[in-house]
Amino acid sequence: MTVSVYEQLGGAPAMEKAVEIFYRKMLSDDRVAGFFEDVDMDRQAAKQTAFLTMVTGGPNSYTGRDMRSAHAHLVARGLNDTHFDIVVKHLGDTLQELGVPAELIQQVAAVAESVRGDVLNR
Repeated sequence: MTVSVYEQLGGAPAMEKAVEIFYRKMLSDDRVAGFFEDVDMDRQAAKQTAFLTMVTGGPNSYTGRDMRSAHAHLVARGLNDTHFDIVVKHLGDTLQELGVPAELIQQVAAVAESVRGDVLNR
């Protein structure tokens, strides 16, 4: 049986820790922090944890909107490829900080890349 990326990363505790570190990086980066000004970060972290769990092969409890509609208001505020690249970099750095092997980080980055068009409404 194949072990999911979710399980290889360490399951629910690892997802929660990764999201916590990821948002710390995002909120301290002036290039992207403004997109979170009016956001309930506890709710956002819960949604992101559920989404990361789903896309890494864990139990699917993600009930949020699709990527296109969830980010449309941010695209209207100027969200672009540069910001998307920053997100992917912070996610990769977070996983690296948690000791995740490069191969798994590349798999997660590939999943992120697969939704770039939807997130940026293209």
